[in-house]
Amino acid sequence: MQKVFSFLKPYRIHMVIALCLMLVELVVELWQPYLMAKIIDEGVMKKDLHEVALLGGFMLAISLFSFLSGLINSFYASHASQSFGFDLRKAMFEKIQSFSFSNFSRFSTSSLVTRMTNDVTQVQNTVFMSLRIMMRAPLLIIGGLIMAISVDVKLGLVLAGGIPFLVVFLIWARTKARIYFQSTQEKLDNVNNVIRENLIGMRLIKAYIRGNYEVKRFQKANKELRDKTASALRLIEFSTPVLMMVMNLAILLVLWFGGFEVSSGGAKVGEVVAIVNYGTRITGALSVVSMILMVFARFRASGQRIADVLETEIDLLDHADVDASFLIKNGKVEFKEVSFHYPDSPYPVLNNVSFSAKGGAVIAILGATGSGKSSLFQLVPRLYDVNSGAVFIDDKDIRSIKLDTLRGAIGYVPQEALLFTGTIAENISWGKENASEEEIIEAAKNAQIHETIKSFPQGYQSRIGQKGVNLSGGQKQRISIARALIRKPKILMLDDSTSALDLKTEGRLLHALKGYSCTTLLITQKISTAMAADNILLLEDGEIKEQGTHEELLKGSQLYRKIFETQFEEEKRMYV
Repeated sequence: MQKVFSFLKPYRIHMVIALCLMLVELVVELWQPYLMAKIIDEGVMKKDLHEVALLGGFMLAISLFSFLSGLINSFYASHASQSFGFDLRKAMFEKIQSFSFSNFSRFSTSSLVTRMTNDVTQVQNTVFMSLRIMMRAPLLIIGGLIMAISVDVKLGLVLAGGIPFLVVFLIWARTKARIYFQSTQEKLDNVNNVIRENLIGMRLIKAYIRGNYEVKRFQKANKELRDKTASALRLIEFSTPVLMMVMNLAILLVLWFGGFEVSSGGAKVGEVVAIVNYGTRITGALSVVSMILMVFARFRASGQRIADVLETEIDLLDHADVDASFLIKNGKVEFKEVSFHYPDSPYPVLNNVSFSAKGGAVIAILGATGSGKSSLFQLVPRLYDVNSGAVFIDDKDIRSIKLDTLRGAIGYVPQEALLFTGTIAENISWGKENASEEEIIEAAKNAQIHETIKSFPQGYQSRIGQKGVNLSGGQKQRISIARALIRKPKILMLDDSTSALDLKTEGRLLHALKGYSCTTLLITQKISTAMAADNILLLEDGEIKEQGTHEELLKGSQLYRKIFETQFEEEKRMYV
């Protein structure tokens, strides 16, 4: 939580001004019952209209001053709280951008979205309300009791009699509320997760006619959120009648004993009225305390969830001995006895993998689903670190290369083509900041998508829907490839990124890649694609079972020959 509070430091002056102005409002509010007692005792009871007018005018003047203080307080409180929320969201987003994939495994996507939106809003609103009214309520209670005792000690102590019980009760209620609201935010994560999965998988849901099932799943998550929220709110609402009952009982006792005091001459009528007025104001402030309980309970729960993100230790960073001057020139890639398993999983996905790809070579990687192909790819740009062995680029361990240098030399096209909302030109230039129009067109031509883009009504300025929903699979793949090519990478990684392309288009693409003089690592299920590679790796259960050229594997590998025969019955007869 200390990490969260540190974001308030730049706005200390604004907060101090807001608190001072709030104190002005508080002082005026505490002064008014005292002045009212003076008007009654010195003016009304003595029939002195001049005193009534004088004190009444003074009350009106300080009330106007309090009103202006409240307006200015709102301005400074808003600035401090909104700026605090802005900085907090920015810091969280930047922190998440620096997460490694193992860091991401700690938080679900829906949870991160909730923390950056709902949780930040909760703590932001708490700061505003603290500067505007929350601090005022407890101070009004304390100040009201002090003023009541200063007016008449006996009656003031009667009014204060229930306070110890209320303090104990409020501490208990706050502790319980924090636990409830922590659970509420977790249930909100679940609701957001169901919504996210449904929006992403809407086509599949419709194709399988699973709408009713998904509605029930959402209703279950939504019901859990409702029940947890209702439990928290019931606790808060239960506290309000308790607070009001105790204070109203105290006011009745003040009136009871006050009547005797006035009759015996121990107190004046105005003093009794003032103490009752203080009691009424304290009761009103206590009614706000139930809201304060709820807000601070949510603040504590949300603040801790935010702190969990900000305090997460990034486990994949530049090493202390990194060579900042090293630049990748040739793109030679070498794996030496690499073994790897995902965090929190004891099962290896890669075991003792070794191969080498000289600069400019094309390496095709074949294997069944789950053989470790995509996992191997993620080790090259250090999305994960190896558990044993090492990955070298240009004969240098990638852990000794700056992450920005390493990843800046790689063009990576993932298995699932991911595009961003915006124009086609923006999506291609996303791979290279400040790319020129000529570079965008060149990359599109080499990715075999230029002619298709030209056929769109707005060409390169055509808008892409969310995740490329208005494009075909092949179009999305080629735009993703253009985004990688515009970087002019030293290492190009294509993770089954040509699966939606026909053989002719794929052939033109592979031919165009030769002009980039980059090392190309290509995951594919197509023998026709692998045939053009300088070396083919046959991966099975996380191990390289065979490697060599197409001709070498066809002659020496029974597994490769079986794959080839399955895909190319006619070619089989040519090579037998």
